[in-house]
Order: sequence, then structure tokens, then C-alpha cells
Amino acid sequence: MYEDGTGLLSIGALSRLTGVSVKTIRNWSDQDLLLPAARTPAGYRLYGPDAPARLEIVRSLRDLGVGTAAIRAVLHRERTLADTAARSADALDAQIAALRAQRAVLRAVAAGGTAAEELPQMTRLARLTAEERRRIVADVIDDALDGVPAPAYRSGLLAATPDLPDDPTPDQLHAWNELALLVRDPEFRAALRRLAVYSARTAPGPVPPAPHSSPTGDTVADIEAAERVAALMHARAEAAVADGIAPDSPAAEPIVAELVAAWLPTQKAPLAGDAPPAEDGPAARTRLLEQLETAAEPLVARYWRLLCTATGRPAPPRWETAGAWTAAALRAHRTPVLVDRAAFGAPDPERVLYAYQRVVHAVGALVAQVRPADLARPTPCAGWTVRELLDHMVWESLMVTSIAEGTPRTDHTADHLGDDPRAAFEESARAALAAFRSSGMTERTFGPYEAPGALLVQQVVVELLVHGGDLARALGAPTALAPEVAEETLEAARRIYGAAPRTEGGSFAPERPAPPGAAAADRLAAFLGREV
Repeated sequence: MYEDGTGLLSIGALSRLTGVSVKTIRNWSDQDLLLPAARTPAGYRLYGPDAPARLEIVRSLRDLGVGTAAIRAVLHRERTLADTAARSADALDAQIAALRAQRAVLRAVAAGGTAAEELPQMTRLARLTAEERRRIVADVIDDALDGVPAPAYRSGLLAATPDLPDDPTPDQLHAWNELALLVRDPEFRAALRRLAVYSARTAPGPVPPAPHSSPTGDTVADIEAAERVAALMHARAEAAVADGIAPDSPAAEPIVAELVAAWLPTQKAPLAGDAPPAEDGPAARTRLLEQLETAAEPLVARYWRLLCTATGRPAPPRWETAGAWTAAALRAHRTPVLVDRAAFGAPDPERVLYAYQRVVHAVGALVAQVRPADLARPTPCAGWTVRELLDHMVWESLMVTSIAEGTPRTDHTADHLGDDPRAAFEESARAALAAFRSSGMTERTFGPYEAPGALLVQQVVVELLVHGGDLARALGAPTALAPEVAEETLEAARRIYGAAPRTEGGSFAPERPAPPGAAAADRLAAFLGREV
């Protein structure tokens, strides 16, 4: 205290009492936060008994990040403490959001995969508010769908616009960065518009609605029905691929019929256009195919996957395999038919295995002639090099082996050759033959329509023999392969594929004429669309 007996505190006494430095007390006094009660004759500040409590208020507010002006307003009763706290909390929220955005960007960069050129864009996007992020996508949707009367489609898109979490992971930030670039792509906007136009003139399709979107414009029952059909279609097509059922084979027809029967009840009268079909037939199958082909927009599918990654939602199932198989099956089976199970045939198991061995031996001799420089050569299979042709043949043996073992493979697009195509071919053939014998595959049936296992092996024999001819033509080698089994393999191909339409996405091209006196392997190639 000061020695005048008034109970006033000198600045030094106040410092010792509160633990706040003399320099800080003097600074706060100069800023009108702590006014002295009096001064000594020498002009030194003296503080009243309320100064310690006032000083604690100032210190607490400063520790909470409240600015000087706001503290002064509270102390002078120009603003309530509650109002100041609310404003300061809002400001702090903004600072925290900014810091989280900075941290997310730094973590994404530290995790790798971010080019220096991407950093400014990523930083700008991370700093946007949730409303600003939604506005980016909403503006694109409004622009792409301008003038299209598709309110349900529009509202579904808008209901699922992206919103990053407060503390995004590097993957979420990368996804949002890619999504923001994608929505600026004119091709993406054109794809959205095509889907909206189709939605405006047709009944609901088989493809699931936008992930996590609002049911605005459609009843919940309609959406649930469409989702059930989509799930059935996905499951049946994926199972058919796993079971080795070609989309243009007789075994695919019952699957198509089941899918069309489930899809028909979901079709309602559209605002414009033809009435939906009432029963299975060419019109129904053509309409379903049109819906699948319209929905097959890779950029839009990419948008939904990026959105789910950015927001942490479960990703929708991938439709590439199921959609391609179902579309190919619909093209091949435009008219419903009762499947003649005799079309599956009853090949002799031992004879089928013998044919597999002889074809593998003949094709293996060709594979042994392939030099590294030959791998880039073109082949009669459009778009396939020798390497890609070899990879497909290896895949055929690997796939049928996995079916025999009950664990169907799904890595069709992987590299199955490695650095040694010959070894890969020979090993895949050895493993297949061993699996056929040990599993009893040729005596069993597979899939929901009980296709004979021997028939699946016979299909692989057909594939290997015709593709072996492709390889021979690419290398300039003789094409009359495996004469001891080529004739019966040709007959098997006629039985399996004779009635199947040769359509886009099917197994083989339309039949071509074979020259007089052509060997059986060459006639097989011509039957399956090769020019010989």
C-alpha cells in the first residue's frame, strides 16, 4: 500500500499482489483498461481496492483472446460480457477453422501426392466455408440443368452437395480438390444435362439414385423399389461374371428375364414420351438397355465417388462390371426365349480335358516363339497388342481355375504376365488342369442355372484356340493349330454360340466366310468373326 493511509495501492504493490508485471499494468492503464484512483505528489499512479479484481477480469479476457477494444467496451459498460463472449467465440471459430484448413493442407502435402502446382488451389478450396463449397457445386448444377424440367433429379443433386468435415483427412482434401476441378469440366456439365434430359422424359431407371440424396419429387416407395432393382441387377451381373457366364451365352437369358421382370413394376408413365412397357419383350429390353447406356456416364460416377470420399460417406458400389455385363446381355437377348437346356450340351469330361491339353500345347509352342520386340505387335483382336492378347489368354485359364476352386477372381484388368509371358502361360495352364482334375469341375454344375463345368472348360478351349490363331497371325506363323481337336472344338463353338446374336459387347464378332479347304482352326476363327 501507499503510505498515506488511504488504502490505495502503488503500481508495485498491485504487481506483487496480482503477479502481473509493472510494465503490463502500466500498459493496460495507458489503454484505459485499468484507471488509477489517484496519483502521488510526484505523479505516480495509485490504484483503489477494486483494482486487483478489475485486473483479473482484464487478464482473463486477454487470455481468452478478447481484443483490447472489446475489453474496454465491457469495462465501460458499453457492451455486455455475454455479447462480447459470443462475438469473441465466433471470431475464434473462424480462426480455428482457418487453422484446421492450414493443418489439413499441410498434412495432405506431407502425405505425398500433391504437386507444387496444386498447392495454391488446394489452399484456396480448404479455406472456403461450407456454404461457399456448396455454392460452387450448386451453381454448376443450376447452369448444367438450366431449362430442363427435371425437379426430382435436380433436388437429388442439390441435396447431396459436398460438405467437408471440420478436420478433413488428406484423402478427403484431395477428393474435394479433384471434385472442384471436375465440376468445372464442360464434359461433366454435359453429362449431367444428358441425365437430366433423360430423367425428364422417362420413368425411373434401374440405377440407384444419388447417394444420400433427398427423396424430394419421388415417393419413398418408388426410390426403395428402384434401389432393390439396382441391388438385384448388381448382384446377378457380378455373380454371372464370377461364374464365367458370357453375356451372349444361353445361360445369360434366364438372368436377363429375371432382371426385366423385377424392373418392369418400377416404370411409371413419364411426363412426355412413350408409355412404359407392361411386359417383357423387345420393347422392354430396349428401354432398359437405353436406361443403362444413358446412366453409364463415367464423369458423373466419378463425381459421386469423390463426393462420398470428401464427406466420409460410404461409397456407392462400382457399376463398371455389372453395367457392362447387363448391357451386353440385353443386346444379345433382345427377345425373350425359353432356354433349351440341351443348348448347354453334355460334353464328355475326359475329352474336354484332352482338348484343353492339346490346345495349350499348340498355343504354348507359339508363346515360346514370342520375343520381347513382338509384344508390341498388333493382333487381329482390335486394339490388342501381342502382350495384351497373351495376358487375356493367361487370364482365361486363371479365371476358370478360380471358378473350379470356388473363389472367382475379379482382377481382370491386372497384369497377369509379369516379366516372363511364357512362364505365366505355362503356369496358368498347369494350375488350371490340376484344378479341373482335383476339384472334379467337369462333373459339377455352376451358377444359379447349373451350367455344366465341362461346358465352362470347353468355352476356355474355344477361346484359347481362336486366340492362338490370332497370335499365329500376329507372328506370321502357321494357323492350323491342334488339328487333332480343332474340328470338335469348332462344333462345340457352333453349339454354344450358334444361336447367340453377335452384338456389341458380346464375345465374338459376326461370322465371316472361310476359304475353301481351310483347316478346322481357321474355320473356327472365321465362325467367330476373324478374317482368314
